[in-house]
Amino acid sequence: MFLALHITAAFFALISGAFQLAMPKGTKQHKFIGRFWMLAMTVTALSSFALKGFDPVIGSLSVIHFLSIWVLICVAASIYFAKVGNIKRHKNFAVGAFYGLVGAGFGTLAPGRLIHEWLFNLF
Repeated sequence: MFLALHITAAFFALISGAFQLAMPKGTKQHKFIGRFWMLAMTVTALSSFALKGFDPVIGSLSVIHFLSIWVLICVAASIYFAKVGNIKRHKNFAVGAFYGLVGAGFGTLAPGRLIHEWLFNLF
């Protein structure tokens, strides 16, 4: 169940995040999609902790789990800075969270990972 939740949230976070980066900032659409994106990012990061780490570093946590911690920090900071009107820092933390998601996504392509198996060992 957590794997399906994690993959679904990550997919929506990746698509809505890319859309967010491309669209005009400060609009009603930006704010609406931004809220959806922050929720998807939070669900993606939190659900990762229910999944077994690949090549664990501490307990069952792998390097990708540390990216999840980074994403949670970035999401919280981005929301805070948007609320206090510091748009430059809001943007920097939002982009940092998106890069964390992309980095974790590339991590799933490592041999032995489930996504790698799905993509490269279908036949």
